[in-house]
This record gives sequence, C-alpha cells and structure tokens, in this order.
Amino acid sequence: MRVAVLGGGRSSEYDVSLRSAEAVGRGLEEAGHEVLPISISRQGAWSCEGAPVELAPGGGLLGADVAFPVLHGPFGEDGSLQGLLEWLDIPYVGSDVLSSAICMDKLTLKRIFAQAGIPQVEFADAGEPGWRERCGKMGLPLWVKPSRLGSSVGISRVDDFEELDLAVEQARRHDPRTIVEAHAHGREVECSLLGNEDIEASLPGEVVAHGDWYDYETKYSAGGMDLAVPAPIGEEEVAAVRKLAVRAFELGGCAGLARCDFFVTADGAILVNEINTMPGFTETSVYARLWEASGLDYPSLCDRLAQLGRERHRHARSYEF
Repeated sequence: MRVAVLGGGRSSEYDVSLRSAEAVGRGLEEAGHEVLPISISRQGAWSCEGAPVELAPGGGLLGADVAFPVLHGPFGEDGSLQGLLEWLDIPYVGSDVLSSAICMDKLTLKRIFAQAGIPQVEFADAGEPGWRERCGKMGLPLWVKPSRLGSSVGISRVDDFEELDLAVEQARRHDPRTIVEAHAHGREVECSLLGNEDIEASLPGEVVAHGDWYDYETKYSAGGMDLAVPAPIGEEEVAAVRKLAVRAFELGGCAGLARCDFFVTADGAILVNEINTMPGFTETSVYARLWEASGLDYPSLCDRLAQLGRERHRHARSYEF
C-alpha cells in the first residue's frame, strides 16, 4: 500500500510526533509498503518532502491508500484531524472523530467510566460548584491536569492545598477545562490494544520512572524510565488488567489502537487512569515495546494498523449517509 504518514502538528507535542512518524515510516517500509512522509508545521501547513500538499474532497492524499496520522495532543489526537480525513474520504489509522474527542478529554472519559462502573481514582472538575470541597475530601497529594492534553504537559503535583489555585491557573494556560485527580498509591501499569471489533490486549508492563514522577522529561529522555514486561503483578491481576483494558477501549469507542494506563495497588485493586488513542510510537515507546514482548514486532505492528485503517473505512462506507 501507499501509506501517507502524518507527523508534526500544532500541539506542544510537535517534536514527539515527528519522532513517532519517522519511526512508523521506517516500520512500514520494512513491512513492504511505500511511505509518503507528510509534515504538518506548527502553523498547520502540509508538505511532502518540501512540496505543498493540496487538500480537496475526493482528491485523496497524494494517491495514498491509507493515512497514518501519528499526531499527539490537540489538532491531531482530539478528533480534529480525523474529521478532516473523514471529509476528504481518506482511510486512516486509529479511532474516529467522536472516540478521539472523548478519549482526549479526561473529564468526559472519566464520567463515561464512572457511569459504567469502571474503577478509577476520584476526580473533580476545577471550576464546578463545590470542587474545592471535593478536593479536600480526596486528600493530598493531588494532581492537577489540563483535561485535553497529553505527554504530561501542564501537570502539577499539589502537596499543600494552598498550592491548588496556582496549579489550576497553570493548567488553564494550556486548557480552560482542568481536572484534579486524587493520588493513587500503586504500580503504574500500561496495556496496549489492537483491533477494530476483535480487540487484542498485549501483556501489561510496569513503568518505573527514574524521577519524582512520570513527567515529560522522564517519558522522552534516554534512561528516564524502565519498562518491566510482563508487569510484576499476579497472574489474576494480569488477566484483570487485560480484560479491563478491552472494556475501556470499547467504552471509549476506540478503533485500531490505544494504550490503556492503570494503577495497581498493593492490595490488588486495579484503577483505570486514561486511554491514549495515539500513544508515542517510536520503536522504544511503551506501546510498541509491549507488543514486541507479546510476540508482534514493530514492522508487523505498523502493517497491521494500516490494514485495520483500511478495513474500518470499508466498513464505515457500507452504510448510507
């Protein structure tokens, strides 16, 4: 297939996206596909190897059979880009507009999980009536986050309630929707997911950060973290994590891929943290490493995802609009 690999974009995760897109391009080429590397600038201009890319409905994307949008954060992982690709009628890898938007917004996703009875940490919507009182009941420390951002950008740890308003103000520099979460005492465990209707869950792995917490520098600096696969939890917990990851994937309406993040406490409780519909995607990123440990190498993973993108498009176009 001719696969248009999209990288860059307008979010603060621009550099991470370029690294992921470069790795995906190599993986697809190793799997035998032709790659069209498309760069999206911080200002939103599209180009392929220096030449501008024209976008028009029905015109395709440089004749690509499928697009692989390896963009993280706003304007890439939040449904915006997916909506554009739908409008252009181009098959693409990953979740659709609604699912991407839901999973990008922590507040919306956590409310869906709460309604479905999914175990998770307590949270509050900063700004809603009574939110400070709820934060007081959650205890310390607290975590204040932009609701629609990734890669730990804009996150603050609050160890004193007097710091809470400042942390919310800092988060709102990135997003007016801000979430406050209770602290979870436990292992940080992640599970990769693959599929459209028949969902496969990888072996879960434990992220061990070499820092105070799993922040941006720890995630993307060499030696910032270790990944233990399988996670050093009991067999029952491993099975429960995989089952709950699939359930979260389904509740979010995801397709193609996602990574589901958990906390596993000392007493065996499993709490869902979040879902990333387009996680970091280099060969050394957690998503790919979990699949490698589960028996699926990086080129084969990229190939599977390109195929799944085409399949989802064919299925969606079988309905009349």
